[in-house]
Amino acid sequence: MISIAKTCLRGIYGCHWNSDKTKQNRPSCWFSFLSFVSILALSWMYVCFIAFNDHTDVNDLFFKNLKRWVNWYMIVTIISAVLAIYCLLLLVFGLLHLAIREPLNLHWLHKVFLFWGLFTVTTLTTAFCIKWKEEWQTVRISFQATAPFLQLGAVVALTLISWLVFKSYHTAQKAACKAFIMMTFLAVSTAVFLSPLAICSPCITNNLPPKPSLVGHRGAPMLAPENTMMSFRKSVECGVVAFETDVQLSKDMKPFLMHDYDKNFLLRTTDVKKKFPGRDGGTHTNFTLQELQTLNAGEWFLRTDPFKSVSLLSEEEKREAENQTVPSLSELLDMAKQYNVSLIFDLKNENTSTGFHNSDSYYTIDAIKQSGISPDKIWWLPKEYRHNVRNISPGYKQVYNVVSELKEDGGSFLNMKYNMSTREIIELRKENVSVNLWVVNERWLFSLLWCSGASSVTTNACHIFKNMSKPDWHLEPNKYMGIWISADVISLLLMFGLFLWQRRRNCVSRQNGEERCIPLLNL
Repeated sequence: MISIAKTCLRGIYGCHWNSDKTKQNRPSCWFSFLSFVSILALSWMYVCFIAFNDHTDVNDLFFKNLKRWVNWYMIVTIISAVLAIYCLLLLVFGLLHLAIREPLNLHWLHKVFLFWGLFTVTTLTTAFCIKWKEEWQTVRISFQATAPFLQLGAVVALTLISWLVFKSYHTAQKAACKAFIMMTFLAVSTAVFLSPLAICSPCITNNLPPKPSLVGHRGAPMLAPENTMMSFRKSVECGVVAFETDVQLSKDMKPFLMHDYDKNFLLRTTDVKKKFPGRDGGTHTNFTLQELQTLNAGEWFLRTDPFKSVSLLSEEEKREAENQTVPSLSELLDMAKQYNVSLIFDLKNENTSTGFHNSDSYYTIDAIKQSGISPDKIWWLPKEYRHNVRNISPGYKQVYNVVSELKEDGGSFLNMKYNMSTREIIELRKENVSVNLWVVNERWLFSLLWCSGASSVTTNACHIFKNMSKPDWHLEPNKYMGIWISADVISLLLMFGLFLWQRRRNCVSRQNGEERCIPLLNL
């Protein structure tokens, strides 16, 4: 059985199915290179996992340039996952080679793949830094949620590889080499074991804040086509406190709902190419509301499945989604009034050069007044003409997206991207400022913001968050301390046992009594 295992390992790692007596040049260097690429691939996969919350930003960017919807982020993630799994499996086979004392003869094809992997990860990281560098802030705050669990994983990994370190220590011939190996290992171990002293996670607490309220981002776009009446109705079923949408003015000055703007603004989410050939490159001023409402705004959702969630819909819901149209703002206001839901929106084409009475704000306010909705249900976000809006409709809740502007105006409602610091959220909440954070789609991020005390979050995934009774990452301090200390103590005991085992094996393997092993208790 052992012979078969050795044959399989030789075949997988070096493509030598028979015992190979030849030795490669610098096999330990290639093993070190394999370890380095594996760590890089694993780190990149962590970045992909964290950045998935905003993956639609990447797909939108490609759509604007290629005019064709493809889930590019998923393609990159799959390639990265295959690379990471390949490197980790190869690393495991290498460690097994060391365990059974087989020579590390890495096949040249594996070397080529490793260089390709290094090039791929380096290229993707460079593109990430150039085109999406703000996402590093998301990666940074993610450690507040994951650090306690990454530390436990590091303890396990350190324990598993300690036998290799101790083997190298006992077989080293020079005292300086022994000292270097042991001092390095002790330094790394100390850092890993004591790192919880530096970990500051808002989810390690006894005082859990209330669960954030949910704001439907363009409705519930994972369950229905975005910015359609079906989408907003689905968000009502999730218990949202507000609808978030995007308002534009048609050619005949009627407010309607559509996120994309400028040229090709209808191309992604409607069948404008089919209904109005040659006009698909037009802007909002090229279409009347009546023309807009003849467009199909749902078929694209079933065809592209942007969130891979169409399978969650029943056949009846799919038929309903397929027949959605472009809604007017008045339709959404009537729904908000019916269900007692608030409304927050962006004005996509606001232009201060036209003057207030010819602005999007003016016509939008007029539509709001005609709907009869309670003014306190309007969360006014656009900063253009804020002073005019406040004078005309003092009942609106004024919402700010810059902390300094909020404090200067004495505001009490902030709407920011989710990656603001935990400390800022806590301080603002102490000042009775409501903090809404956008766009939150992943459970880990929602859990972190819940622990941080966010008032509400704007989300595409209201159907996921509505059933969460507690944050995924929440731990009481005493419980976490118990887990931390227990893991460290168990790891230390296992390492001590492995050290003695490796020492004993090394003593037994020496021949002719050339060197005498000194009992450990006499050292």
